[in-house]
Amino acid sequence: MTAPPAAPARASVLALLAFLAFVSLGLPDGLLGVAWPSMRGDFGVPLDALGVLAATQTAGYLTASFLSGRLLRVMPIGTVLALSTLAAAAALLGFAAAPAWPALLGFAVLAGLGGGAVDAGLNAYGARHFSARILNWLHACFGVGTTLGPLIVTAVLGAGQGWRWSYVLVGTAQLGLALTFFLTRRRWAGSASAGAAPAPDPARTRDTLRRPVVWLGMLTFFVYTGVEVVAAQWSYSLMTLERGVPPAQAGLAVSLYWGSLMAGRILFGTVAHRVPLVATLRACLVTSVVGALLFWLEPTPSLAVAGLMLIGGALAPVFASLVSLTPGRVGGAHADSAIGFQVAAAGLGGAALTALVGVLSRWGGLEVIGLSVTVLAALLLALYEGFVRVGGEGVGPGQATTGPLGATQVPDRGAG
Repeated sequence: MTAPPAAPARASVLALLAFLAFVSLGLPDGLLGVAWPSMRGDFGVPLDALGVLAATQTAGYLTASFLSGRLLRVMPIGTVLALSTLAAAAALLGFAAAPAWPALLGFAVLAGLGGGAVDAGLNAYGARHFSARILNWLHACFGVGTTLGPLIVTAVLGAGQGWRWSYVLVGTAQLGLALTFFLTRRRWAGSASAGAAPAPDPARTRDTLRRPVVWLGMLTFFVYTGVEVVAAQWSYSLMTLERGVPPAQAGLAVSLYWGSLMAGRILFGTVAHRVPLVATLRACLVTSVVGALLFWLEPTPSLAVAGLMLIGGALAPVFASLVSLTPGRVGGAHADSAIGFQVAAAGLGGAALTALVGVLSRWGGLEVIGLSVTVLAALLLALYEGFVRVGGEGVGPGQATTGPLGATQVPDRGAG
């Protein structure tokens, strides 16, 4: 049956809105790493308090993402996007106005709630309706946000303004995005094409949690995000406070890291349907270990920055590609909850491992940061190999039919 003529246009609009949502997700992460040295001075907290801030934000993030499966059963995703983006905008403007450290922590919880709802909701929606190509481009848009974030802070600080102005700028933009999602919230209803397979009835949360592949997947996402976020949030402090890199150059290096993550996702999106996914991801993870070694050992300053960029480029396709395979690995009835758990585990890993590295660096010096990134990259490779063996190799790109926006339609195989 041929889809109605409006369906392709509607699908394109939804993809564009999803891209904008992921840009908005990336902006705050990109701001924080560069703004942190100035922020902690204003609030009179130690350098490793970044871990406390990240953990507090993650409390909200985990709550929203872990419960996303239930949330999407009672609220349309268009409404979820509008409300959660509004919450994120209010949190960013709250960061800018926060008079003291406790207030900043309160706004961090609100930011986490908004970000977790957007992240889990769109990943679950995308796993059903978008292809691996679109999902990689979706996560590339997160990289657009994280790449712009350091540049915004660096430009604001370079102009002699305080870090708070960067949050005012981004928070105002988020308000506009929240309004856009509110006005277009009904477009998400009934967006699947006529040929798309109907989604099975969702399984109970406890049944999903009984599957070993779900837990191993959660652990893999936990460590993956740890590598990504630790490299992003601590590299600026390592370069400026320990290695003597000028702030402008270090800020540019962090932007290049996020830029390589973004570029890698764009590039992989163009070839995702032509390559063997499991083997390609393995090669990427091996490459990330090489990049981490360069960043840690710093044979030269330029090679250390190149190593940081190599980490970003190599990690680029991992998150989105694993999400795109999840319905086929855990079964369609478990997909929404499993993806919510993965996103929650990713958020927890980013916060917990960032905090842990902060504590270790306070004890052993800032060079511990480079060692930590290397160890985490190696652990991620090992977990991925275990995940592949326990869960099987799934349905790779090119092995399945396509649905709306080229979404991979995978069989409900029951056990992962």
